[in-house]
Amino acid sequence: MSVRQLSIEEFLVQSASSAPTPGGGSVSAYVGALAASMVCMVANLTIGKEKYKDVESRVQEILAQGQDLLKTLQTGLNQDIKEFSNFMAVLKLPKNTEEEKAIRTTKIQEVLISATDTPLAIAQNSFQVLKLAQALAPIGNKAAISDIGVAAYLAESSLKSAMFSVDINLPQIKNPYYQAQVKAERERLFEQAAQICRDTVAVVQNRL
Repeated sequence: MSVRQLSIEEFLVQSASSAPTPGGGSVSAYVGALAASMVCMVANLTIGKEKYKDVESRVQEILAQGQDLLKTLQTGLNQDIKEFSNFMAVLKLPKNTEEEKAIRTTKIQEVLISATDTPLAIAQNSFQVLKLAQALAPIGNKAAISDIGVAAYLAESSLKSAMFSVDINLPQIKNPYYQAQVKAERERLFEQAAQICRDTVAVVQNRL
């Protein structure tokens, strides 16, 4: 069964168990998906209201993007689990000969990069959710504006927590160019997300 088919209770029970998955990457994707769902909810509560007619077309754009990100983050939830399974399978490859050792070493590097790209993508998608929250904060339905604050905090949390899965893999990757790229992206995401979250929450608080 796909982890996406689990009930909330089943997901929490499995996450709390000794099973290795769902782990931090999947939980981060789940949080990011929740952030996207809050953006979508506020957008849906804004569209069709006479009071917000002037911003409806923009809110519809935000809703469409939010729905896409929601689906993408749901996919990331499952993908993170697949990456762990792939990594464990590669660790079991034979290493009896020099040729086998070389093949295994190459494969390990490949799955490490793939297992890093997945949580990095979760972080990047959560960053996009955060930007949608920022865009919706000044124009969304005031009656539900607190939920945009929730979306902003959750999106930033998802981004930061997903990066832990990046950080744990990165030292094992031998490609210095890849390492430098990821570290630069990490710094960019953290710096920009912190400012966007502060700005968004400030707008939300002013509209409460």
